[in-house]
Amino acid sequence: MRARRWIIVDGLDGSGKSTIAHWIGEHYESRGEKVLIQMHPSGRFTGRIARRALQSKGAAMFVVSTTFFILDVLGSLIRLRRWRRSYETVVFVRYIMAAAYLPKRYAQKGYEIIAKVLPIPSRLLLIDIDPETAMKRMSTREDEEEMFENIPSLTREREKILLLSHGWKVLDNNQDEAASRIQLMRILEEWDVNLGDAAA
Repeated sequence: MRARRWIIVDGLDGSGKSTIAHWIGEHYESRGEKVLIQMHPSGRFTGRIARRALQSKGAAMFVVSTTFFILDVLGSLIRLRRWRRSYETVVFVRYIMAAAYLPKRYAQKGYEIIAKVLPIPSRLLLIDIDPETAMKRMSTREDEEEMFENIPSLTREREKILLLSHGWKVLDNNQDEAASRIQLMRILEEWDVNLGDAAA
């Protein structure tokens, strides 16, 4: 068995990336397929350090979080070949849009460098949400607050993410669940029609 699909789900903190990824999993599992959803930061050592640094403050912790996030993603890429032999759909939550968390003057160039160095699949899904709605959703979570989880930071990061979104399918997740699910199904169906069983 070889993966038919490698999907990236990315977006702001609080945008609903994890929820959308699990909807994708449910969709393909309902068709009898095996699905792997890989979160970043992961539960591996590198992911735990990245998350702990994100929950801290200051420039030094930003550098630590960025370094270990990159290492965490590289760990997933190393495992991707094996996962593709075992699963028909592999979903990465958080990937190259991490470049949007760089200072604005470096974000575009950082994104371009990452996109040249790392493998990029055809199925790129950006979950868009306004900062106020993101904050409301994050306020209901029990997780410790991370360094970018405030209105000014989310506003800046959203602006950069949208500037970097060329080539991505954008799902507006400001609406209710039914509307978001309809958008998602349309995107998945379009990909499967146009890309077929291509793993990329």
